[in-house]
Amino acid sequence: MLNVEDWAEIRRLHRAEGVPIKEIARRLGVARNTVRAALRSEGPPKYERVSRGSVADAYEPQVRALLVQWPRMPGPVIAQKIGWPYSEGPLKKLLARIRPEYVGIDPSDRTVYEPGEIAQCDLWFPETLIPVAARQARILPVLVLTLAFSRFLSATMIPSRQGGDILSGMWQLIAALGRVPKTLVWDRESAIGGTGKVSAPAAGFAGTLATRIRLAPPKDPEFKGMVERNNGFFETSFLPGREFASPADFNDQLAEWLVTRANTRTVRAIHGRPVDLLEVDRQAMIVLPPVAPQVGLTHRIRLARDYYVRVDANDYSVDPRMIGRFVEVAASPTAVEVFCGNERVASHDRSWGRHLVITDPAHVATAADMRHALAEQRRAQQRSQQSGTRRHNDGHAVAIRALPDYDALFGVDFTPTSPADPTAAPAAEASNP
Repeated sequence: MLNVEDWAEIRRLHRAEGVPIKEIARRLGVARNTVRAALRSEGPPKYERVSRGSVADAYEPQVRALLVQWPRMPGPVIAQKIGWPYSEGPLKKLLARIRPEYVGIDPSDRTVYEPGEIAQCDLWFPETLIPVAARQARILPVLVLTLAFSRFLSATMIPSRQGGDILSGMWQLIAALGRVPKTLVWDRESAIGGTGKVSAPAAGFAGTLATRIRLAPPKDPEFKGMVERNNGFFETSFLPGREFASPADFNDQLAEWLVTRANTRTVRAIHGRPVDLLEVDRQAMIVLPPVAPQVGLTHRIRLARDYYVRVDANDYSVDPRMIGRFVEVAASPTAVEVFCGNERVASHDRSWGRHLVITDPAHVATAADMRHALAEQRRAQQRSQQSGTRRHNDGHAVAIRALPDYDALFGVDFTPTSPADPTAAPAAEASNP
């Protein structure tokens, strides 16, 4: 077969230099018909191997019959049903070629993002264990927010994947941007839209910010593929070679890396750096609301005798004078506060550990004083009962009267009558008809 170099030389000699076909054939050592074919061809010669078929061709009708009924049947199951006697390679190639005819093809359009329109959100779970308390280390979620137009990245580690903590992280990142994207895209994270509908706390958050939360269709990671790819970028570019002493240390290192590396790199898709396009993105967003949205973990509970409330598997002490009353518990990623009415009755730094007991020494001292006062009161009551004197709580004595005094006051007489009295029987009968 004529190679490309000879084909090009034949055409040059004949068309540029006017060399006859016979002379070209002599110079190149080829047949004159080969020269004529090269001059007639519209393109360079291509080598095409003659297909010898595949061992899978004989099984194609059986495979197609199965795919008509079960388009997604796995290859090993198909091999078993058709009695496939060879290695899996030829069957895999056959399935790759014909299966799309039965399952259909779902093309993906190229999306153009406008400034300020969309921010994709997701939770990233780095495999690195983070020390959170004495002898405790946990894998904690990282909330990641990616602006679709500028590709600007924001991220922060949060204590848990509960709704209040996720909303706290979102507000922290949005407040740092200084503006609100018009749409926040989420997958069906259980605390945001696990039922297919945006949860009430998330809807309230979006309403306060005048934005909307859009949930991705089920099993469609490409819907927010930008933030999914950024999670992989964190795994390969941020995590390797790093150690972290605490969640705060993780966030400090992450913030520094976002500023110096992630947002200053050139992104091919936008032909620029995220940090350079951020201001264009921001100017098209919504202004921050005048009032901050409600975020964090909150609940209402009647304070029990042990004067502790539970937040994310940890117990925090409360002023024991509130025992028996309803208290409001509010927890941010950094603090836990408890209120009774308008009075703050407890304030603690939030622990990201699990199954810990966090106690304010002042609450223990107050509880000890209350137990001591109660013991004194009970001893005083016991002494008064033994002495025959009753006392009010304020300490003054209460007189104790004899029971006959009350009989005389109400004009009754419960003194038993003698049986010898002849009038006793009629009186008794009269009184008991």
